Amino acid sequence: MTVFDDPDAPCHAHIYYTPDQRPAAAGLRERLREEKAILFAGEMIDHPIGPHPMAQYEVHFLAGAVPKLIALIEPSGLRALVHPLTDDDLADHTSLGHWIGEPVQLDLSVLDPPGQNKGLARFGKRDV
Repeated sequence: MTVFDDPDAPCHAHIYYTPDQRPAAAGLRERLREEKAILFAGEMIDHPIGPHPMAQYEVHFLAGAVPKLIALIEPSGLRALVHPLTDDDLADHTSLGHWIGEPVQLDLSVLDPPGQNKGLARFGKRDV
């Protein structure tokens, strides 16, 4: 059993792109926004942010949509990290994550320790 086995578990993905891949990333983002199984496709962030050392955007969905999401991302040729949203931010971005394409070297030092949230909303929830 994996963390993706509960079809209602919250998940998200980071779609990474270089400047020359931006048009392909934008096109994929629009396709994702049209998918009913995708809850949210965020704004494109053209600079490093948080643990992400390159341009990326987030996509939010429930685990039941993972196969559909992967099927949409793989043909694009873009790199992506698909992961659950648990109480362990570090594990979400490492051992629990699934890479599409070549992994990106993340800055793990900025991720929350297990069971803590530094105040960033995750899937519409915020620690008090």
